[in-house]
Amino acid sequence: MIEHLPILQVIVPLLGAPFCLLVRVPRLVSRFALLVSTLTLLISCSLLQQVLKHQVIIYELGGWAAPWGIEYRIDYLNGYLLLLVSAMGAIVLVAAQSSIRRELPHNRHMVFYTSYLLCLTGLLGILATGDAFNVFVFLEISSLSSYTLIALGNDRRALTASYQYLIMGTIGATFIIIGVGLMYMMTGTLNMYDLAERLPQVHHSKTVLSAIGFFIVGVCLKLALFPLHLWLPNAYAFAPSVATAFLAATSTKVAVYVLIRFIFSVVGAEFVATVLPLQDIFVVLGISGIFAASVAAIYQLNIKRLFAYSSVAQIGYMILGLAIGTPLGLTATLLHLFNHALMKAALFLAIGGVFYRVGSAQLSHFAGLGKQMPWTMAAIVAGGLSLIGVPLTVGFVSKWYLILALLDKGWWPVTVLVLISSLLAVIYVWRIVEWVYFAPPRIILDEIKDPPLGQLVPIWLLVFANFYFGIDTSLTVGISELAAQTLFVISGVSP
Repeated sequence: MIEHLPILQVIVPLLGAPFCLLVRVPRLVSRFALLVSTLTLLISCSLLQQVLKHQVIIYELGGWAAPWGIEYRIDYLNGYLLLLVSAMGAIVLVAAQSSIRRELPHNRHMVFYTSYLLCLTGLLGILATGDAFNVFVFLEISSLSSYTLIALGNDRRALTASYQYLIMGTIGATFIIIGVGLMYMMTGTLNMYDLAERLPQVHHSKTVLSAIGFFIVGVCLKLALFPLHLWLPNAYAFAPSVATAFLAATSTKVAVYVLIRFIFSVVGAEFVATVLPLQDIFVVLGISGIFAASVAAIYQLNIKRLFAYSSVAQIGYMILGLAIGTPLGLTATLLHLFNHALMKAALFLAIGGVFYRVGSAQLSHFAGLGKQMPWTMAAIVAGGLSLIGVPLTVGFVSKWYLILALLDKGWWPVTVLVLISSLLAVIYVWRIVEWVYFAPPRIILDEIKDPPLGQLVPIWLLVFANFYFGIDTSLTVGISELAAQTLFVISGVSP
């Protein structure tokens, strides 16, 4: 059974999804979905342990060797992110048990859990597969289920947000499949590692350059890189709270993974650095996204939209680390992938706890809740401190490594801009603190209190993780460094 874990990582949630439609009892469906997500977490833990021992796990589907068959290839990078995605999937579902009973009617529960497990399947499949076309297939599975999750929100604007995401997501997917198709036309293979061997022979052809351009633009649309982020704020703001928490913690992170995998394992970092002007483009877009989204967050009246814009800014940090083009810069990006997931999952689940009691995510409705919902508000403040990058939080670790990478590269002006951008995060987090602790309560009711333990426990588990991994960085920094160094070696660049 152990040798089949790579395929079980994807098959378990895929088979669990349709079963959710067959069970008509909401409580049983929720427990079954939680069981499935817990199994995927255990599988990912086992896979990561094996990767740390053997470096790479190769699984050939049907016994057909690549490139004739499809292979799943698990290394430091995707083993690390499989753990992250499956952990977020399981933790968020614990909170979902009570949260969606408040936000969704009973007849939508089965659809929610089915879509959730399909989305989890797609994200895990993107991470596990070593086949470029399979990346597109799993990307579409996760995207289509994401559109459904967003559309399930009670606010009618959720339908508009889902439709907007559908249009922009379809454009991104079309660009990706055009890129994959052009590369296949030039090389005759879809296996990523076979592509890496054959592409150098045709690197300078206009067809391959066009393919790379189409693929990168499509992925950047999926990861919501500024200015291709317009689908994200409304999608996060109007989706059910647990769907927002899950998507914020996983979806864009997996898209960043695809970009990293494509640049280092398929095209080659040296080719990208010497032929394509990606470094300059990513630096400009990364910094622009950090400032534009942070300023937009300051003026938001809905807290979910506020943190949605914050996510666009954090993606800017990840892209900036990637643009540095050194192992230390890539380490900073991989660290922030993990750490930002912890921050945003904690924040959006805490906002879901407020929605459970108050029925709103408007900033004005948070007035005075510091006394009425002390544990929930403390979790939001803790998540905000991590976003700012206060020492002893995961946010500090990410920004520390990013600043070290910038200084090592000699990019002093960019370092100053990164430090200034942290002050913008202070402003929008302080706006929340001001309303929560210094404004008079808008609603004075006995039932305005912290949400049930079913929601509070996963929130504080994530808050604890924000501080634990901010103090003990052996797992996150260790694997991020291993993954970064390995990718540079694979790409033919000395780390």
